[in-house]
Amino acid sequence: MTNVTLKYATRAVPRYTSYPTAPHFSADVDRNVYACWLETIDPATPISLYLHVPFCQSMCHYCGCYTKITKQEKPLQDYADMLVREVELVASKLPDGQPVSHIHWGGGTPSILPHDAFLRVVDALRRHFTFTEGMEHAIELDPRTVTQSLVNTLKEAGINRSSLGVQDFDLKVQESVGRVQPFEQVEKAVSLLRSAGIAEINLDLMYGLPHQSRETIRNTVELAAKLDPTRLALFGYAHVPWMKKHQRLIPEDLLPDASERIALFDDATEALADHGYEKIGLDHFAKADDPLAVAAREGRMRRNFQGYTTDEADILIGIGASSIGKMPQGYIQNSPDFAGWVRAIEAGDLPIVRGLEMDPDDRARAAIIMSIMTAYEVDVAAIADDFGVALAPLRACYPQLSELIADGVADRDGDLVRVTHAGRPLVRLVAAAFDAYLQAGKGRHSVAV
Repeated sequence: MTNVTLKYATRAVPRYTSYPTAPHFSADVDRNVYACWLETIDPATPISLYLHVPFCQSMCHYCGCYTKITKQEKPLQDYADMLVREVELVASKLPDGQPVSHIHWGGGTPSILPHDAFLRVVDALRRHFTFTEGMEHAIELDPRTVTQSLVNTLKEAGINRSSLGVQDFDLKVQESVGRVQPFEQVEKAVSLLRSAGIAEINLDLMYGLPHQSRETIRNTVELAAKLDPTRLALFGYAHVPWMKKHQRLIPEDLLPDASERIALFDDATEALADHGYEKIGLDHFAKADDPLAVAAREGRMRRNFQGYTTDEADILIGIGASSIGKMPQGYIQNSPDFAGWVRAIEAGDLPIVRGLEMDPDDRARAAIIMSIMTAYEVDVAAIADDFGVALAPLRACYPQLSELIADGVADRDGDLVRVTHAGRPLVRLVAAAFDAYLQAGKGRHSVAV
């Protein structure tokens, strides 16, 4: 199957953390539309919150996030104040005490917020929302910022899951991407988190970086497993210098080619399996008793902007500059222009600049793609029936699967489409067959493997 994977590895397709994908959002969905959507939310329905903090102390060359560099405290304090005001704006459109089942802090480096600023935002969330029993409260962390003081803050805030950006433990690789963090530093961060009772720990690893070899990535996995995380993610580096200009600091001739990327992924996957981690979806791994592994086996796993998740909420409210939210009606995005985001909030307006209202066909295709990306199979006819859409346009996608079926990546029995076990690394290509927007030419995407 290696030759087949190599054949498709450089084809560019979305990661399908949403459908339709963000390049197809437009200004037709604005703050007024969003306000109307918020006002339709059932007061008893648990929702999820995502808080984006677009600041880091330094820029990693591989970074694909929306973030800014600052070493000053005032911009962070000011940003926290604006987050509080946005929380209040959103909450004013919702019933008092709307239940929340998941909170996720992302960035950037959300832990860069000073102690009082971070807790100020958390206090605002507690005032306006009801945290459900067993609520997951997660944060993305840079191990270089984890101190005893920080973990005390996280414990006080009620954080119960953390995700540490490791990427690679090899010094030469780290130097090439501008992020040097010795194993001992990450080990200390993990120890501090566990001492504060934050035992649910994920490590993010990355393949496709400069100077990585099969030997170095296996060593990285060995060291990562030594830290005994409950989950790991193994992301392929997406080289998109046309979108992220700082990625030009990574010379393209140092990047592994398609065959080398496949070998790196396969070796890391094999090493993780040797340590007892189950492969979950496209790029996640978990211990057998982890809730994500259980959800995957029971068919309850979902996929959203944070990747694979146990979060089953149909409503995700994004807070912070550039953050994206998901409602039953469609998607909304806050202004990625930092100054524009601030101006809107200061004017008492929801800082929405674009989005997409989904029609029944969008919802059906989103469900198809979700099923393919999480369960590796889908009953197209059943979904058409569930969403009350015509089956013929969905069946019209089947010819796009022909080559993948011939190459053993997928198979089809009537309206039941499956991704083969060998074809799972190419699952995004199978999902792409049902993407009605992909041929429209908007957006440039990362390679399939």
